[in-house]
Amino acid sequence: MGWLAAGADYEVSLDAGRVVARNRQGRVLRSVPKAVRETDVHLELRQLQEWLVRHATACRQQVEQWLVRSLPVPTTLIAEVWADDAWREPLCDLVVVPVDDAGRWDTDRAGLLRDADVDKGLGIVDLDGETGRLTTTQVVLPHPVRLPDLPDLREFAADLGVRQGTLQLFREVWTRPDDADARRRELTRYAAARYQQLRHLQARATAAGYRVQGGTATVKVWEDGVPVVASVWIGEGDPAWETETGALGFTDPAGAPVRPDDVGPVAWSEGMRMAAALHAGRVVAEDEEPK
Repeated sequence: MGWLAAGADYEVSLDAGRVVARNRQGRVLRSVPKAVRETDVHLELRQLQEWLVRHATACRQQVEQWLVRSLPVPTTLIAEVWADDAWREPLCDLVVVPVDDAGRWDTDRAGLLRDADVDKGLGIVDLDGETGRLTTTQVVLPHPVRLPDLPDLREFAADLGVRQGTLQLFREVWTRPDDADARRRELTRYAAARYQQLRHLQARATAAGYRVQGGTATVKVWEDGVPVVASVWIGEGDPAWETETGALGFTDPAGAPVRPDDVGPVAWSEGMRMAAALHAGRVVAEDEEPK
């Protein structure tokens, strides 16, 4: 953005998300002088800065939600927000799949999102490296566990040097075992992760975006429109107490257990991802072998 007068001797602006000031000679200062910080224009710029941060966070969270839920998104909506950096950065280079009027995915026409225009549709690069346009009414940003060609897409993205603003292709995924006994074993795979203090485990869970309540860390996932809650016991009581994680479990929003056999692939993967993330921050004994 441009420079705004802040008193007789200084001007202020936003640069890379922070407020900066320059003097009458045009030299950008290392810090904002106190006289500038006390002006109304500096206060207004700080308020704008804080709003932009909140806006960018909200955009990232919305795109993440579209991805985790694999929800159909109107192509016109993507096109209309594309000009906004806060939207474009988390959307750019995500794999998009066209959806027909009956709700069917056409994965053969999937591609990396590179451009969006209200009149022309979505510009993509397909698996053959060819550019094209998607003009369907809706597209889906699939969770990676639902992409049939995930290894090929990952290799293709790596060759292009793609760095997605929203973790999709290189998001950690866990495939639900076909065998019932194997599924039950997987639920305890990341249990018994010891922390010296409960507050450390709580902080790790909240920093990763998981909800902490009633002694558990949870993540709610919508599988084909049906909500499922994955949860891991992390302990309760004095935050200074030692604690360890429990097994992964699944319930419906009312708290009724959901059998492992009935958990869908996205909910399974996201639940295992949470359990693994909490396990990774544990206190590791010197003789412990990594999992």
